[in-house]
Amino acid sequence: MALTAWPAWTCPEHQELLEEGPVKLRCPRSHEIPIVNGVPRFVSGSNYADHFGAQWNRFRRTQLDSYTGIPITRERLRRCLGEELWKTLSGKLILECGCGAGRFTEILLDEGAKVVSIDLSSAVEANAAQFPPSDTHRIAQADIGKLPFAAGSFDVVVCLGVIQHTPNPEFTIQKLYDQVAPGGTLIIDHYALTLGWYTKTAPLFRIFMKRMKPEPALKFTELLVDTCLPVQKAVRNVPGIRSIVHRLLPVMSYYNVYPELNDQQQRDWAFLDTHDSLTDEFKHSRNKQQITQILQGLGAREIWCEFGGNGVEARARKPAAASPR
Repeated sequence: MALTAWPAWTCPEHQELLEEGPVKLRCPRSHEIPIVNGVPRFVSGSNYADHFGAQWNRFRRTQLDSYTGIPITRERLRRCLGEELWKTLSGKLILECGCGAGRFTEILLDEGAKVVSIDLSSAVEANAAQFPPSDTHRIAQADIGKLPFAAGSFDVVVCLGVIQHTPNPEFTIQKLYDQVAPGGTLIIDHYALTLGWYTKTAPLFRIFMKRMKPEPALKFTELLVDTCLPVQKAVRNVPGIRSIVHRLLPVMSYYNVYPELNDQQQRDWAFLDTHDSLTDEFKHSRNKQQITQILQGLGAREIWCEFGGNGVEARARKPAAASPR
C-alpha cells in the first residue's frame, strides 16, 4: 500500500514536529524556519552548493523534456526505477533529493506521484517557479544530512546526480535510506572512476574555478563555452581529432550524444554541464562493488546495481520489516 498523507515537517535540530503557519514553521523549542515563496528554508547562508543554485536558476528549463522535446530525462529515470516501479508510480509518495530546477520533478509529477522536492541550494526557487507547490508537490530547501522528516516517511526516495557532490557519500546514502518506508525503494546513482577525466585539462580548470564566486564563475564558463564549443562542433564528425580536442578543451559537448538538440540547446547543455563539472566542491567516485556493499550494509534487499548514465546506477528495497543496523 502506498503512503498517502504528506509527512509532517520535523525540526532537523530537535526532532520535534513543527507547527505550520503562513510564513514560518515553529518548533516547540522556539526554533523557527522561515517559509519564503511557499518554500520552507531549513538552511540559510552560503554553502558548498551555491554554484549549483546559480546554474539551475539561470538554466531552469534547459534539461526539461518538455523544453527539449526529447525524452532524455524520462528514459534515464525509467531505467533507474525499473519497469515494475515505473508502472506503479501513480499515487506513490516520493522524496526527490537534489531536485535542481526540476528535470525529474516534471516526470514524477506527470506520472501521478506525490513529490516532495528538496535541494540544499537556491535551485528550489527555479523548481518552485516551474512546478509550484500544490496538492501533489511540496518543496523545501534542506540538507540531505538533516532532512526535516521522520524516518521511514516515503514510498520511494530518488537521488540522481547528487551523492557524488556531497561531503560523505556513505553518510548521504544512509540518510536517504533512512527515509524509505519499510517495503519502499531507494533509487540512486554515483560517479564511477574514469581515467579519461584525469587525461583532460578540465581538472586543472576546476582547481581554481570551484573557488570562484558563483557569478564570476558563470561568466568564465560562458567565455570557455563561446571559445571552445565552435571548435568542438567543427570536429564532431572527425573521430580521431574529436577525441583529442575533447581532451584538450574543458567544455562538455553533446553534438554526438544528443544530435537532436538544436544549436541553442547544444550551447545551453554545454554551458550547464561544463559549469557543473568545473565548480563542484566535491567530486567523489564509487564503483559497483562499493555501492552494492553500502546498500547491503544498510540491510537493503533486491539490490540492482549497474554501470550506466553518469557512472553507477542502483536501486534497492527496504525489507517490509526493516532489520536494525
